[in-house]
Parts: sequence; C-alpha cells; structure tokens
Amino acid sequence: MNMNRRFFLRASAVAGGGFMLALCPKSELDAQGFPGGEQALLPKDFISIAPDGTATIVAKNQELGQGALNLLPMMIAEELDVDWKAVRIVRSGVGPQYGGQITGGSSATPSNWEPMRRIGAAARQMMIAAAAQTWGVPAEECSTASGVVHHPASNRSLGYGELAPKAAAMPVPAFASLRMKDAKDYKIIGKSTAGAETREILTGKPIFGIDVTLPGMLYAVFEKTPVLGGKVVSANLDVVKAMKGVRHAFVVEGIPMASNYPNYLFDGPGFEAGVAIVADSWWAAQSARRKLEVKWDSGKWATQDSDANARKADELAQKPAGRGLRKEGDAEAAFRRDDVKVLEARYEFPFIAHATMEPQNCTAHYKDGKMEIWSTSQFPAPGRTAVARLLGMAEADVSLHMVRAGGGFGRRAYNDSMLEAAWISKTVGAPVKLVWSREDDMRHDYYRCGGFQFFKAAVDRSGKLVAWKDHFVAYGEGNAFVHDGGFNAGEFPAGYVENLLVEASTMPLGLKTGALRAPGSNSIAWVMQSFIDEMAHAAGKDPMEFRLDLLKNGVPAAPAAAGSRPQPRGLNPARMAAVIQLAAEKSGWGKRKLPAGTALGIAFHFSHGGYFAEVAEVAVSANKKVKVNKVWVAGDIGSHVINPSSAENQVQGAVIDGLSEMMQEITLKEGRVVQSNYHEHPALRMPQAPAIEIHFLKTNNPPTGLGEPALPPILPAVANAVFSAVGERIRTLPMSKQGFSFA
Repeated sequence: MNMNRRFFLRASAVAGGGFMLALCPKSELDAQGFPGGEQALLPKDFISIAPDGTATIVAKNQELGQGALNLLPMMIAEELDVDWKAVRIVRSGVGPQYGGQITGGSSATPSNWEPMRRIGAAARQMMIAAAAQTWGVPAEECSTASGVVHHPASNRSLGYGELAPKAAAMPVPAFASLRMKDAKDYKIIGKSTAGAETREILTGKPIFGIDVTLPGMLYAVFEKTPVLGGKVVSANLDVVKAMKGVRHAFVVEGIPMASNYPNYLFDGPGFEAGVAIVADSWWAAQSARRKLEVKWDSGKWATQDSDANARKADELAQKPAGRGLRKEGDAEAAFRRDDVKVLEARYEFPFIAHATMEPQNCTAHYKDGKMEIWSTSQFPAPGRTAVARLLGMAEADVSLHMVRAGGGFGRRAYNDSMLEAAWISKTVGAPVKLVWSREDDMRHDYYRCGGFQFFKAAVDRSGKLVAWKDHFVAYGEGNAFVHDGGFNAGEFPAGYVENLLVEASTMPLGLKTGALRAPGSNSIAWVMQSFIDEMAHAAGKDPMEFRLDLLKNGVPAAPAAAGSRPQPRGLNPARMAAVIQLAAEKSGWGKRKLPAGTALGIAFHFSHGGYFAEVAEVAVSANKKVKVNKVWVAGDIGSHVINPSSAENQVQGAVIDGLSEMMQEITLKEGRVVQSNYHEHPALRMPQAPAIEIHFLKTNNPPTGLGEPALPPILPAVANAVFSAVGERIRTLPMSKQGFSFA
C-alpha cells in the first residue's frame, strides 16, 4: 500500500503557483504582545493564497475528535475575510514557528483566540496594502469581502489570488495595531462548519495514526512488564524467532523512572522493560506474542492490591490527617453547636482507563542517524524531546508528523508509544509501526487516579451550611500526590462557607496515573456535588435553591470588604448562578410531576474556564436499573461559540463519557491490572444514551475551551437524581458496587 499523502503532513504553500505571505524582521515582532513571551507567529507559516483565491490555512494543533482541525483555521479565515468554501485546511508540522501545539486542558480556544485572529487580520491588511499600492490610493479607502479587496471610490476590485505575489512583499503589520472585525460582522465564527475530514471518516479513508504505511515497513508488538518497575528475567526468544513472519525478538531492559511520582508529561515516563517482537505483519507479531513466555521480576509493587488500599484509606481516615490544605473559621467548634445538624459520609472513586477507540500506536523510521516519526501525540514537542533524550540524539535529528487520533482524552499526552516505536526502529534499523493491543492499552495506561473523601458538614436550623470538613485520602508520599491525583483546596464550597477545614493523607502507589478528560474535576465534582446535595436534603431545602444560596455567600470579586474571605480563585458566582437557573428553567425544575421512581438531579462545576450546570431526569426500577431519560446542559464558555455543531458534539460526548465513568474501574491484584477490555471496563452503549439538550449562555467574557468542562456535572446530577427517585445515595463508584446498573 502506498503511503497516503496526508501522512507527509507538510503542505507545499506554493503549490499551483500560490504565494506564502511574507516574513518581517524579528525586530518588528518583539512587541506583538503574545502571552508568556511566546515566539511571534507569522502569517507566512499559516496562510498561502493560490492564484484562484483558494486560501490554504494551516491547523497547528492535533485533531483527536475535538474539532481543532476546523476551529483554529476558522479564526484565521474570519479575520482574513475569505469565504469558508474557499478554504483548504492542512496540518502543520511540529516546530516553534507554530507556537504552542499542546492539545489538552481545553486550551485551544483561549490560547489561540487572539493569535489566530491576528494572523488572519495581518494577512488581510497585507492584501489591502498591496491593492492600495497597485491603485495608488490610501489603504484606508479600501475594504475586503470574500477574498476580494475593493476600492469603492473608483469601483475597482482585485482578488486575493491576483494580489498574493505583491502582498508577499509587504511588511507584516505589528499585531497590536491591527483593527479586528466587529463581532456583528462575523461570517464564519459562530456558524456551524462540517468537520474537515468527516467525509474521509465516513468513507473509511486511512487518515488515523493506526493507518500509517511506509515502504518496507515492519510491524511491532511490545510485551511490557505487568507490574510497574518490573524486569525481564528470561524469555523463550528462540521459539518466537522461529515463527513464521517474525524478523526480530529481543529484550528491552527499560530505564527506571527518576522517582516514584514524576511529572510524566515533561519529566518523561521512564521506559518500561519488556520484550519486543517485530514481524512482517501485525498479525504475525501478535500471533508470535501468544507463544512468548516471560519470567518476570515484578519488584516491590508485586503485592499491591486494591482491596488492601481501601482498607488502608479507612485506617488513615480515623487518624489525624497528614497535613492541612485549607482552614477558615473553626469547623470543629461549629460541629459542637446545639443548633446544627451534622452529617458524615465516605466517598470512594476508582482508577479508570482512558480506553480510547484507537489503541496507542506510533510509526518510526530510523535511517542514517535521523529519526522520523508519525504520531497521534497530544504533546508532540515534548515527545520529540523525550525521544532525542532516550536515544542520545540531537533533537534537530528527530522529525515528527502529527496524524489524526481516534480519541485522546489526555491519554495521548503521554508519549510512551512514541518512545517504544523509536527505540524498536533504531534497534532493527527499519521503519516500524508499533500497535498496542486493546489489552495493552487497558493494562498500561496513565490512569485517572482513584481516591477517598471523608466528609463532615453541618447545617443550622435555617438550612444554611455553616461548617464543612473534608479529609482527602490520596495516593502519594508525604506531601507529594501522584501525578494528577491531588486536590484543589479551593474547590467549591471553599470560600462560600464560614467554617471550613480541608486536610489530606497519602498512601503509596505503584501505578502510573495521569490526566483524563477534565482531570481532577471528573472525580471531585462527583463527590463535592453529591455531598452538597446530601446537605441540601439534610437542611430540608430544594437542591437547586440550596446551591444558589451557597453561591450568594461568596465574596464579590472586587472590591472585597475588609476582613472578608477571599474570592475562590477563578469561580465567578454570578456566572455559575446564571447557568444553574438556565438548566433549571429548561428542565422544568420543580414544575413537572414525574412518575414514581423518576426524579431530577442537579449539579454544577467550574473547570477549564467553563461554567456548567446539568439536570438529569432519571428513572430507577425496582431491581435498581437506571435509565437516564434526558439531560439538560447549560454552559457559559464566554462570548463566542466558534463552531456550534462541534460545540454540541463536544458536550454530547462529555455527557456520554461521564455516564460511562459511572460504570468503570481499574483494580489491582498482585500488582497487576485486572481489567483487560471493554467487557470489564464498559462504555455506555447507544441504547443507553439519553436525549441531551444543550444551551449556551453567551456572556461578555473571552471564549474558553469546551472539550472538558461539560463532563464533571453529569455524574453527580445522575447520582443525585437516583437518590431523589429511590432514597439511596451512591457514594461509591462504579455504581455496580451498590447494585445499580444502566438499563
């Protein structure tokens, strides 16, 4: 099979006679105002115009299904003032000229909203300058529309394709001086656009990382240590090498991690020990793997057990906490008051895997001292750095192409498959495609970290929350939490209750953990919003009104009264109250009579700059089968929803993801992950999916990302509805541990 041209991933900007827009001296770019001292971005690296006026626009961020392939070019095209039908999108390479290329944290919109639009506006102004010079008229007399520069006074016009050669010689204007479009004149931003690769996806074209094919390519599988830090003692390599189609089989010693709890994103994940098998086809390699017999030295984590960890957490909860995280007022004194009702609860949430539809994979080609890689990485530049460091190469000798990924959710921020593929390719001296099996993916993930929350809170006779205590038993050592296993002590209701105590204790873990869609928030929102719901019922208050009352206790953003509590970082209570009220209104909260066993639940959460409230209508049968009938989502992500169809898709996906998480868990036995595939780590099935109604509240705030903030509220909204329907509180996930399952 010939390699699809998409996998070269670098468009020729002058194909067909078009022109890239010109570079200006660095001295003119120093004051363009990019945040954090980021290298100035230039129109020439993002835009080229063909003679027929077609605008080829570069998308610089990875596409994992979140819509970035359309999103960033839409911002450029809007200010360039071309019609969307005249736009051709290509992927960028990986390099500093594109600025930050990290895909994660719902950061694509907020970090690129200004830079991408200014690139388009600068290019538009260069077109105007070229036309004005051609006609000998002031640039101020010219205007643009649909890829054409007009001079109304003389009734003359020139298309961008005609102007491109001259525009390429014009200086790039200082970005800070550009006149941006008025939002009322937007023709692309705010309009739904079909995904740039939707047709290819629907027709099964080979556009994903797993589809990459190179001439002379071999296929690899990698049997890794089943226990973190384990080593190969021996393996029957002679038997494996003798099998049909097998070219190589060898032990990979691995490189230990620098510490138990490194930052896997940037400090590097270490390099797991194991056995690599390279063959003429993936099937041949995987078939040989079934005959592989490895004797392992599993090391110090060989006795780790999930049930034992839960018992340890309960023991730690009965002891003084390891450290305090936040203290306001005197919670313990408030609990002793005669006029309060006190409630305690234990919540447990499990490790879960990312379980992307496309397993981890990477293609690497080592030749003549150079390494070329095709990757689905969310963090491509750090991955290239890690490969160079692992192989002892200069980073300039490692080139990296971004290929579309079949889901990421944070998993592809960790470049372990890239390191493995590069190592194997260099070892065998041939192009190699490494593909993980589903079992590899499930058992060697960077898991969403589990944890335990022990709550105690009090409401007074008026129903006001007057004290809140949270002892978080987490994984880590001393004051160090495992990666993405910590807790934000400012999490709501911190700052909104007079007496508050947040503490933490840690216990060791031998498992890699990492970011999963809405990291931290995906579990913390469930426990916090569930226990807030418990307190609302304890107070005899409507759960929606109870939340609104809580938000009123927050300190106004500015100015704060002398001696008052500080405003919780980031959270604007007025914006949150507005989405709560919108979700309640659209769902008919308190205004509809529902059948027995059916109820509404509500929850909200602020994360990644997004304000979301969700209401779930849930029916629970006598045998504890849960049917989520409908979900109402209300969100505030700022002033613009750039691509509404993609935005709706993201919210729908977030709700489905969150519901799936109510069924999922990863457990350890003898140091090994027990679960192996979807039958043990299920995803929501289509017949189980609810109707989802989405409403965006547009506000006068900069637009924020959307891949993550709509997920966290769905878990507590459903759990709270279950309680209202049948009176049983879900305090442990997966909910099957309490006998519940989706119908």
